[in-house]
Order: sequence, then structure tokens, then C-alpha cells
Amino acid sequence: MLISCCMIVRDEADTLPRCLGSAAGLFDELVIVDTGSVDETLKIASYHTKNVYSLPWTDDFSRARNAAFSHATGDYLLWLDADDVVERADLSAFRAFLERERPDMVYCPYISGPLVYERERFLRREANFAFVGRVHEAIPPRGNVLRYPLSVRHLPEGKPHGRRNLDIYLKWAAEEPLSPRDLFYYGRELYENRLYHEAAGVLERMLSGEGWYVNKIAACEVLSHCFEHIGCEKEALGALFQSFQFGEPRAFILCEIGRIFLKRGELREAAFWYESALSCRDHTAEGDFEEPDARSITPLLQLVVCHWRLGDRERAYAFHKKAEAIAPAHPSVVFNRYFFESAHHPDNASS
Repeated sequence: MLISCCMIVRDEADTLPRCLGSAAGLFDELVIVDTGSVDETLKIASYHTKNVYSLPWTDDFSRARNAAFSHATGDYLLWLDADDVVERADLSAFRAFLERERPDMVYCPYISGPLVYERERFLRREANFAFVGRVHEAIPPRGNVLRYPLSVRHLPEGKPHGRRNLDIYLKWAAEEPLSPRDLFYYGRELYENRLYHEAAGVLERMLSGEGWYVNKIAACEVLSHCFEHIGCEKEALGALFQSFQFGEPRAFILCEIGRIFLKRGELREAAFWYESALSCRDHTAEGDFEEPDARSITPLLQLVVCHWRLGDRERAYAFHKKAEAIAPAHPSVVFNRYFFESAHHPDNASS
């Protein structure tokens, strides 16, 4: 059983060696499609494989990724970006898993900053999978879909993309209707480019129609941020509550609700929502952009603040100790430790 690693690159000389080094032993064939590099990327790629191809860039990531797939000959196709790193794993156990289970598609954890979510990472070549979408491309799941804890971490080097993705969406939206998923990402790109009114309009259109509930929950958070930026706090809170229509409450939504109440000075209400976030489930397997800290350290730290300001020093200290138990080196935990040690915790506080 052979695994082909398929990559698209452009000016990735700084990150490509790191990526390939981390994935050593995971694949048997390397296919690289270059979309117009002017640095040393082609030289580095050619050092690692003879399967290097050039493809003119046409503002379509799926086209480039599918071109890489078309040159592969392995039983399974693995895709990676040059600024990805494969986390340490028992590669022999993974290969044994593929041999034993023969899945069509394998989802693996993808770690990007504070977010953890699952991406389709290995595809059976004979199943003829293909990416769809010109940007924020993905492969719709089908067949025997399994999950495996082989993590990939995204470590971008800060290479500026400017309005690249947004410009692709603007052109695309002018040519044909966008799917609900693409409307979500279009709205998010508008938000990230600080076009808050335009983003809100696109996201509201997405939320009013069909679409995947996971995308709708995430869209509610982005919509809330849009409203906050244009000074509509009531609507910002309403967008977060709207997410409850689409599924079980997510911790990142509850933390945002808590943050707004805390900003208002409504401390008991803020504490309620932060404490509720602690009991939320992990929804990574459903496709969520999970923020593990939103179920643990983030609400714990904010509960310290809420209860201290409410005058309940004992409860504030109790939440500090819970935070300290799971993240003793966190800067805010360290600050709070010194704060409470300065005779402020209940055992030492003077009357």
C-alpha cells in the first residue's frame, strides 16, 4: 500500500523543507504542483522529488489541488500545505490502520492557532475524490469515512495574502450563485477585511437559507463581531443567541455572550454564561472549529474576574485554583497567583 503526498506551492522556500521533514516516512511518493514561484521553491521541490509540475494560477485552489491528485499513483492521497507540520505519530500503526480498515476517506485533527478541527486528509485514489470551491476548498465526504488521531499543525510564517481570497470571492460571486458554505466563507473574508456592513449582509443571507448547521453556528459568531464593530451591541448579542436555533450551544458562543455581559458590567449574567461554557461538549467530530480553551481556561479566568468584582473572594479563588490546575504557566494564571498570594485569598485576607 503506497501513499502519495500531493502539494500545491508558490514561494514556499522558507517552509517547504520543514513540512517535508515532519512528514518523512508518512508517504512513498511526493507530487508537487507549483503555481508560479519566483523564489527557491522549485529548486527545493526538485531536490525532494522528480514529480514537480507547473500550473498557471487561475484563482482556483481546487483546480490546482486536483491537478496534483491527477499526477499521483499511490493507493492513498495525502494533501498538505507547505506551512503545515505533521505532529509526531506512530506511522507504522497508521499504515496498519489503512491496510486493515481500507477507508475511502480519513479525517484527521488540524490545529491552527487556538482552533482545532478535522479535515479530510487521506483519500483512497480509486474513489476519485476531488476538491470543490475556488477558495477554502474542501472534499465532500462519502463512502467509508473514518477518523484517525494523526494531527497536522498549521504554522504560517506570516506571508501576507492581502485581499487575495476576498478578490476571488468577489469575482466568483459575480459569475454564479455561491453555495451556503461559500457564502459563510465569503462573509468571513469580508469581515477579516473590515467590511463589516457587507459581511453582515452576506452572513444574514446565509443564515436565512439552507446550509450546514456547523457553518451556521460559526456564522453567528462572525455576524456578532460585525455588529459589535458597527456599534450594534444588542444585535451582536442577538446573533449569538440565534446560534441556539442550529444546534447544541458551543463553548465559544457562550464565552462571547459572557464577554458582552462582562463588558456591560452585568457580572452575574456574565458568570452564568462563562460557567455554562465549562459544561459544553467537544464538537470537533461534527466538523466544528473548536476552541478547547473556551471549555476550560478562558471561562475559568473570566469567572475569577466576575466573582472578585462581585465581592465573592472565596469563589474567585476557587476558580483560580481550577485554572491553575490545568494551566499553571498561563500568563494570566501566573498573574492571579501573585495577586492572591499578596494576602488577597480568603485564607489570608484581613477583615
